[in-house]
Parts: sequence; C-alpha cells; structure tokens
Amino acid sequence: MDSNSLFYSLELVAGSGNTLNVEKRTALQTSLVILKKNYKFHRVLFWGKILGLKEDYFIAQGRGEDEMKDKKTLYSFNCMDWMLLAPATDSVIEEVSKTAKGSFVGDPSYVYEHVEIHRPGGRDDAIQEEVVTKVNEESRLAVTVHQIDEEASVVPRGAYLKSPHGLVQINRSFGGLSHSEAGKLDNFLHFSKAKNLKKKSILEMGDLNPAIDFLDVLSDDIPKGSWSLQLECASRVLVLRSLLWPGLTFFHLPTTPQHGHIYIGDGRKNLDLPFMI
Repeated sequence: MDSNSLFYSLELVAGSGNTLNVEKRTALQTSLVILKKNYKFHRVLFWGKILGLKEDYFIAQGRGEDEMKDKKTLYSFNCMDWMLLAPATDSVIEEVSKTAKGSFVGDPSYVYEHVEIHRPGGRDDAIQEEVVTKVNEESRLAVTVHQIDEEASVVPRGAYLKSPHGLVQINRSFGGLSHSEAGKLDNFLHFSKAKNLKKKSILEMGDLNPAIDFLDVLSDDIPKGSWSLQLECASRVLVLRSLLWPGLTFFHLPTTPQHGHIYIGDGRKNLDLPFMI
C-alpha cells in the first residue's frame, strides 16, 4: 500500500487483524519519506510484515519509472533503518525451496542446511556422497517476497497502463471500478508477468484491450476458490483475501482510485489448499 495513504489504508484492512501499533506507524511515516528521497524512487509502498520467532521483518518496496521492472525491496526490524534485499534469482529460489523449512527465525544471518545422499555409481553403489546445501535467511526472505508478489499481488483492472514500448505505469485517469464490477473476480489482476494470456484463444483475445489487459485475471487461478471476496464497512470497501498465502489482504474503494494490499503473516504458503476447498 502506498506510503502517502498508509494510515488510511491500514484502517480499511484492519478487519483481517492486519494492523500496526502507533509507534511503528509513526516511524514508517518518517522513514519511508527519507527512503524515497535517498534511493530516488518515484514512490514507496509499505509491503507488509513477515513474522519471525525472534524478530519480525518489515518490508518496503520502491518503484521507479516502470512499475513492474524498476522495483527494489528493503527490510527493517525497527521501521527506521532499512537494508536492501538482493533480487531472487532462479538458482537462489531452487536452493531455498530445498533447504528452508519451518518458521522464520528473525535473524538474516541464520543458516538453513539440507543434506542429500548421492550414490555416484547408482543405487547398488556402496560409496555414498553427502551434498550439503546452505542458504541464509536473508535469501529466504527475498524469495518469499518474490513468490508472494508473483502469486498474490493484486490490482484492479485499468489501474495500470502498458505503453506500446512495454513501459508499465499508473493510469492517472483510473477512477475505480463500479460497485457491480468490484463484485466480480474477473476485474482483478495479478501484478506480475502474465502467464495465461498466451493460452487464450483468438476469440477471447479479441475482447481484450492490450493497454490494460496485459495481466492475468484472478478468476483463472488454480485451484478455483483460492480467493475470498467480500464487501465490508457497509459495502463501501471491497476486500480480497488470499487463501493460498494466508495474511495477504487487498482492498479497493469502488468508484475511487484507492486500492492496495498488505501481507502480514509467517511467510509460509498454504500447500494444503487444494484439499481444503
């Protein structure tokens, strides 16, 4: 959620229990402004909080000219001192998926270890080799933020525009979805590189506007039913909750451009969801 409207936005998602105390809100209000100036970001978003056993990680994201590509992630323990997170590469994602299990500790230098037994000559070979994979919690944090962004980052249809040159920017003329549109999952999109658009037929593509329909819709998500859509605050606020990533909450005020999402959770994916629906 945008740092300029953080206090107001937090009140709208408070029904999920996603909130911060006054001390943290005040610290964020100051530090995110300084962060924007120091890193020369176009805008700064408060991404959320990942809970750890010893300490919690507060996450912020800075956006550049291209909202999708020019993105940097930072973390903090006190909402004042921010450290830059390295991008999650494919090799790091693979290492983390094999190695890191359980809850976050709250120490970026904490090392997870995974041991694999290899037999160079096949199953019947008596010689065994131990392959140890090590990864620190800072890498796990970067991968978790990346995966949540890829699978659960949400925007309303029309909130962003893609230029013919591929530049993704905020649509300044976006006035919000109508109340009837806000009640349909088809009008909400994943703010990540599209994966399902190429699978659509020519007939389906004919109804799409390439300037705004360049993202995947939530209604195409598998498994079906992985999103909870509700109207709250006397039907003035639409709230979407991810069941795949418990703790992620998106809000939108119909007929206004106000929207945003926040994640407050333990950073673990609900892999049992297909069996729960």
